[in-house]
Amino acid sequence: MSQFTSVNVLKRANVYFDGKCVSHTLELADGSRKTLGVILPSSLTFNTAAPEVMEGVGGSCRVRLQGESEWTVYGEGESFAVPGDWSFEIACDEPYHYVCHFG
Repeated sequence: MSQFTSVNVLKRANVYFDGKCVSHTLELADGSRKTLGVILPSSLTFNTAAPEVMEGVGGSCRVRLQGESEWTVYGEGESFAVPGDWSFEIACDEPYHYVCHFG
């Protein structure tokens, strides 16, 4: 899907890591919540509260989930899942555009 319809967008951006990751929260008609954002070239560590699926919509990244030793590359059209109460490292050499699906 290349677009969302019938959504509310929260005006205030979510800004993390001194602006290296910026997203906006979307609230869909069915009550689900997603974030739509970009990670600029950097290496970052995120902690999750709830399970997440990160869907790449542009660019690429390398990801290493908590407890794993190997990095996996993900690009446009590819997704990776992260359990709740978990962490992951993400490294981007180019802007990585994503949709984060919660739950």
